[in-house]
Amino acid sequence: MKTEILKQNPERAAEVIRAGGLVGVPTETVYGLAGNGLNPDAVEAIYEVKGRPSVKPLSLMVPGKEAMERYCLDVPAAAYTLADAFWPGPLTLILKAKTDRIPDIVRAGNTTIGLRCPDHADTLALLKIAGVPLAAPSANPSGAPSPKTAGDVLSYFDGKIEAVIDGGPCGIGFESTILDLTQTPYKILRQGALPAEEIRACLRKSVKLLGVTGGTGCGKTTALQTLEELGFLVIDADAVYHELLETSESMMSELKGSFPEAFESGSFDRKALGRVVFADPARLQELNEITHRHVKAAVNERLADWAMKGGRYAAMDAIALFESGENERCAATVGIVADDEVRVQRIMARDGISEEYARSRVAAQHPAEWFRERCTVTIENNGTEAAFAAACRREFEEIMKQWMN
Repeated sequence: MKTEILKQNPERAAEVIRAGGLVGVPTETVYGLAGNGLNPDAVEAIYEVKGRPSVKPLSLMVPGKEAMERYCLDVPAAAYTLADAFWPGPLTLILKAKTDRIPDIVRAGNTTIGLRCPDHADTLALLKIAGVPLAAPSANPSGAPSPKTAGDVLSYFDGKIEAVIDGGPCGIGFESTILDLTQTPYKILRQGALPAEEIRACLRKSVKLLGVTGGTGCGKTTALQTLEELGFLVIDADAVYHELLETSESMMSELKGSFPEAFESGSFDRKALGRVVFADPARLQELNEITHRHVKAAVNERLADWAMKGGRYAAMDAIALFESGENERCAATVGIVADDEVRVQRIMARDGISEEYARSRVAAQHPAEWFRERCTVTIENNGTEAAFAAACRREFEEIMKQWMN
């Protein structure tokens, strides 16, 4: 048998595939050794030609994300998010397989399957014309270097496979990244051409973020507890800032460079910093720019970790939500408001402070109308805790319903 060399002839390649033959196919990473992924005999031939142990499962090349529904069970939303961002491209997603549709030999007896949509016009055309997924590991004998050209494939398998599509040299030259979405946290099984940070950033951006704000004594704690009960990750921006004061060398180094007065004692002095910035609006703005940038980066890491655990919704509690600009990346914002007299009584009881001091704290913050003008939703909290919690649940469930539509 002489191996055919095909150029811009996906119809002939599809004939070979449908007949159970093997074809070397180009991708953006390396050349693959492709056969009909639904034909056990073709898949067995791939194992034999490569010398690949049959205990190692194969992944399937597919033409697009619609294949997930066809061949997989319980597909998480993250799979579609990643496919929209990176397919066609060098990302293989491990999903739960429909074992009645995908032969046991492809899965090596496992209940999962890897899917990948290659970013090469010739192979995408083949997939669409053939009408079947392709089992297609790299087109090299096991242990040999991965092939980057059709000539490399022929040097390995000339006369052993029916055809090779000459699609030119591969642009990337090494394998796709493999991400397992069947376990949480999601796990990268092979770091390939797609960097892990790009995957994390993509999933982070898919998390619906709810901004929660309001003055002291309004009842944000109850609102945040309700969000946690609904499955939200709750992030306290102020707590993140105080944590960074203890753990972030980069933020503290930047603060020391800009505000040496706060470090004259040899360690960080928050009161000294306060005396500097509260007397000078320009320096307060400089402080906010530094801290908001570092807090934002830390919040991003928490959101990425949450997304890698399959989380879809998060809430950020930030009294300076709008002043910091964090509201701009929120899918919705909620302001918790209450009458001033109610707030005064609450913080007197909560903090054990005088009425005069309580009134001064309330007066120093934005009034309820300020939040009503800026937030997507405002929730009044002038009654009992139980009534407020019920109102929060109603509003939050309505927001979630809108996000799902």
